[in-house]
Amino acid sequence: MDRRTFLRISGAVPVAGLGAWPPPDDWARLRRQLAGPLFRPGDPGYPEAKQGYFTMYDERMPAAVVGAARVEDVQAAVAFAARHRLPIAARSGGHSYPGYSTVDGGIVVDLSRFSGVDVCGDGRAVIGAGARLGPIATTLAAAGRVLPAGSCDTVGIAGLALGGGVGVLDRKYGLTCDHLEAARIVTADGRARTVSQAAEPDLFWALRGGGGGNFGIVTGFTFRTVPLTDVATFDLKFPAGTQAALFTAWQDWQPAMPDELWSGMNLGGDHANLGGTFLGPKAQLDALLDDLIRRVGTPPIQQRRQVQDHLSAMRSFDDRESRPGLAIDRAAYVGTSRMLLRRAPDPAAVVGVLLSAPGVDTIIDAGGGAIARVGVHETAFPHRRALASFQFLRGAEPERGGEAEARQAVAVARDGLGPEFGTTGYVNYLDPEMPDWAEAYYGVNLPRLRAVARKYDPRGIFAFPQGLSAPRSTVHIGET
Repeated sequence: MDRRTFLRISGAVPVAGLGAWPPPDDWARLRRQLAGPLFRPGDPGYPEAKQGYFTMYDERMPAAVVGAARVEDVQAAVAFAARHRLPIAARSGGHSYPGYSTVDGGIVVDLSRFSGVDVCGDGRAVIGAGARLGPIATTLAAAGRVLPAGSCDTVGIAGLALGGGVGVLDRKYGLTCDHLEAARIVTADGRARTVSQAAEPDLFWALRGGGGGNFGIVTGFTFRTVPLTDVATFDLKFPAGTQAALFTAWQDWQPAMPDELWSGMNLGGDHANLGGTFLGPKAQLDALLDDLIRRVGTPPIQQRRQVQDHLSAMRSFDDRESRPGLAIDRAAYVGTSRMLLRRAPDPAAVVGVLLSAPGVDTIIDAGGGAIARVGVHETAFPHRRALASFQFLRGAEPERGGEAEARQAVAVARDGLGPEFGTTGYVNYLDPEMPDWAEAYYGVNLPRLRAVARKYDPRGIFAFPQGLSAPRSTVHIGET
């Protein structure tokens, strides 16, 4: 979907007025309202300010980037976008797979200045929506605490938590969203609200797994944390040709493991790797891994098993070196997903589909444990009973055919799997070409989520191509 098509169907601005709307005086007035900077095309700093994590979307041209420095800046940006019918999107870490946080022709609200991490005496953590996972983990560890989350340092906490929050400790502790106690959010009417189980519980429910960008702009969170402990980690590399044997063994072995053991696989055309964490004695871990190796029937060609402090353990899972096309700060790759709902009766056929997808890596994260002990309707995250999530990644560099060819490749894996995967997907791995995307991401919770979106965003201020809000209305705030 190109820029003009998106703006036309969203009701944003007249196509003929792309360069002249809103008037310069209105932009000047907004600039004066802000404590943080406003970057417009042609301004110094605009090319850097508009960039997200993925280089494929560098040609997109937001009408403005608001470097929000306070909640009032977010409120001003929302009111301005509503008044002028402009698309608006929040940016935390900027890792949106389809680049939805680089909204063409609209306003990007950059939350990177909301990066504070404060640990309370009772172990709760108050975290700004622009904080990244690396600094969060470091600050919490210094206070002897851990927030179960992902392991990629540069991912923003907002996107992760709002979509659920899969991580390497979640079989023991649950998803990141399961630790959320309150959120501060600016809704479409410009109000700054603090929501919790006791205050506006329907919106609080939706923010725990209902996906980023759907209900407003979250500016901060309060999370429960858990005590810091050492973590046993492991990494087993099996020879090429054992992908099917490893998956066959793993899908019977992992569900029988104690909650303390989490594992993930990385399967590609020339590799079959298994890594994970264990919150228990290394001797017990050794026995569990030796059992898996016996089931595979082929010993690993390389393995590592060690006990590490929490920060070192998390950094060992940071995927800077394993993601396709990954640079230190930015990347070019696409992704999509499915959820394994039940044991695959023909695991070799599943692996055959995965290996038939050209140049695609498959990352499989175990489910179960504490994740599954939360009811499907207790939070918006619908895939509580899934055995695992499957993420399919492929580099999208120009020399590899770019984004279009990469999306064709991951679709081979996404659409070729059997009924045990259903119509499913993980909303934090948004795919603009996902069939039946709303059902895939939200499942049985979709009707309630749409009702919450209608309640808090009746005019579709936060509408985007895979959003839950209705299409953007032409009614201005203040009109009846």
